[in-house]
Amino acid sequence: MMDLLPLIVLFIAIAIGVPVALAIGMAGMTFFMFAGAMPTELFVQRMIAVTHSFPLLAVPLFVMTGVVMNFAGITSRMMAFAESLTGHWIGGLAQVNVLLSTLLGGVAGSANADAAMQAKVLVPEMNKRGYDTAFSSAVTASSAIISVIIPPSIGLILYGFMSDVSIGRLFLAGIVPGIVLCVSMMALVAFMAKRLNLKPALDVKTTWGQRLVAFRGASLALMVPVGIVGGIRFGFFTPTEAGAMAVVFSIFVGILYGELKPHHFKPIMEQTIQATAIVLLVICMASTFGFFMTWERIPVIVAEAMLALTENPFLLLLMINVLLIIVGMFIEGSASLILLTPILVPVIASVGIDPVHFGIVMVLNLTIAGITPPLGTIMFTTCAVTGISIGAFVRAALPFYALLFTMLLILTFIPAISLWLPNLQFN
Repeated sequence: MMDLLPLIVLFIAIAIGVPVALAIGMAGMTFFMFAGAMPTELFVQRMIAVTHSFPLLAVPLFVMTGVVMNFAGITSRMMAFAESLTGHWIGGLAQVNVLLSTLLGGVAGSANADAAMQAKVLVPEMNKRGYDTAFSSAVTASSAIISVIIPPSIGLILYGFMSDVSIGRLFLAGIVPGIVLCVSMMALVAFMAKRLNLKPALDVKTTWGQRLVAFRGASLALMVPVGIVGGIRFGFFTPTEAGAMAVVFSIFVGILYGELKPHHFKPIMEQTIQATAIVLLVICMASTFGFFMTWERIPVIVAEAMLALTENPFLLLLMINVLLIIVGMFIEGSASLILLTPILVPVIASVGIDPVHFGIVMVLNLTIAGITPPLGTIMFTTCAVTGISIGAFVRAALPFYALLFTMLLILTFIPAISLWLPNLQFN
């Protein structure tokens, strides 16, 4: 019974509403307090030691890149470019919403950040043009999912760190699935826009000259993901160094545009520190809980239990997908990723599933769970900004749920979609 006490503490703490990071820390501390042969000082040591990781430094750097780009006016230029391409379509602003999420995936790398920004900027404009607020909120939250697998993705960085998988390969693996998700979601929005008789964002189609002007305004920002992936691929810098390069480049672009001012430095640092602290607190606490799981051989036990049920890779992936969706409905995506990656990667590796392919599936799965009730963080973020009720959001999001779960299954059982590009570049 004492061996399971940390797990019991974890589940009870989450059930009564204790913040996930603290719940994980309490569970880890329970192990060190009641394991007789384990000094309690080791709890603090494990918590601090994980922060010495060089790859983990990429998280605050890419967070800062997204914040700087918002202050530098780069985000608005990317929105203007997206609008010039799709604004004349029926339901044009909804299409802009989807396309902007794809473009921002290479900038912010965070679904919550993407959803919050677009909920503030695009949803009020969509409402002015007669869009239903619930539909606008559903499009915003659902399209934000694309940003988690378009490089640089914070989720992919965390998965690579926890599973010891090449972050460069993960970045490349996310490009094609991200594009496929974008195209499929734009097709769904076009279908729904005709049924709802939504108006275009622009009365007339933009000329190629106007699109070229909009592209020039966004071109420097669009070079960020290209430069990151290319630099990692050709060995110019590591993923962590790529984060530093992205920060420097975004500051340079902001100064070049004349929109980044000295007084922006303080709010940029504040927002970066706040966002980073949330992620790193979970990671630090999870390190102590991970020590408990390793000591008690929980990953090995779970692997043996799953493999006892089936060694078929397809059935195993289906089981894991169901597990991830259920867990993701109750625990925030980053926390779930940090907790479950050390447990599940040995399982999939034992049956020959590529860990890079599984990383795309796992990150996408847990992010989809973020727009589902009861505790989806992306859903709550969007609804808090737009003022729509959770019930109305869920009803409007039903077609997007169907699409996202279908795409998850396609990406799960057709690994070539994820692996084609990294295998081509790194073979």
